[in-house]
Amino acid sequence: MTENHFHALLVEETFGETSERPTLARFATLNDAALATPDGAVWVAVDYSSLNYKDALALAGNRGVARVLPLVAGIDLVGTVTSSDDPRWMPGDRVILNGDGLGETRHGGLAQRAHVRADSLVRLPEGRSARWAAALGTAGFTAALSVLAVHDHGVTPADGPVLVTGAAGGVGSVAITLLAKAGFTVVASSGRAEEEGDYLRSLGAAEIIDRSELGGEGKPLQRMRWAAAVDSVGSHTLANALAQTNYGGIVTACGLAQGADLPATVMPFILRGITLSGINSVDAPLASRQRAWDYLAASFDEDELAPFTREIRLEDVLHHAGDFATGKVRGRIVVRVEAPTV
Repeated sequence: MTENHFHALLVEETFGETSERPTLARFATLNDAALATPDGAVWVAVDYSSLNYKDALALAGNRGVARVLPLVAGIDLVGTVTSSDDPRWMPGDRVILNGDGLGETRHGGLAQRAHVRADSLVRLPEGRSARWAAALGTAGFTAALSVLAVHDHGVTPADGPVLVTGAAGGVGSVAITLLAKAGFTVVASSGRAEEEGDYLRSLGAAEIIDRSELGGEGKPLQRMRWAAAVDSVGSHTLANALAQTNYGGIVTACGLAQGADLPATVMPFILRGITLSGINSVDAPLASRQRAWDYLAASFDEDELAPFTREIRLEDVLHHAGDFATGKVRGRIVVRVEAPTV
């Protein structure tokens, strides 16, 4: 294996007798020319990536995520700069990149090398490891953006409890921890409320409710229960969260695990002054990225991530990707990028 060749998890179209052009995820050996892009300014040797819901969809051939093919999957990467055409980055710099089209429109982090834009790179916080950053990844970054939006709205622990939906997932796990550390009473909503109760309480949840309480059709306005909510589910769950939020509260929306629809009315907005804040981690500006990672660095030590983190190898990714569809994923899956043995 020469320096210019490396292993990657590639999603590509397969051509057979049908015209449907099914997709296939496979391990591939690539060279730098396969990754080079006109707007890429920095080459990174990838140490860690992670496995996310979006990655699982891409690996399953979902063209709503993997919008160009062939494509190296992986919406996260943490690694070391090997060369740079941008003066902000030098060989040896340790960097984090989340979103910015990785694993969707640009080759992503489930490879030993990456060619990336310079504008969205964040420096790895001093005293933190690459594994620490990958353990948080896009999910932690998204959770930080969500919780910072709650803080920026002026919500305080004295205002009442904060709801976190999709609580056992990556975003939910980090959001619960961040909110609990800030002194909020956290109510966690999960489809595995009984199974994951101990886990969610260990993160700081004060109360666990079953997702069925929020997942069905509800009235446009309901009893006020939450000072704020962090939602990664969408659809009826988001609509009910809005309908149950206190006057002047905020609900952040970052996901669509239940659906992309929003079967709600304007009533919570015009009668209770509720703010619905969209969280876009893919296109977040650099200042927001840096603020979120500074917040995470101040909030989590290495050992604090252990309860919701497990590590797999690059060669294990395809085996575990299907766990998202069957609801078996708890917290975060870190991928140690190395040459597969398969």
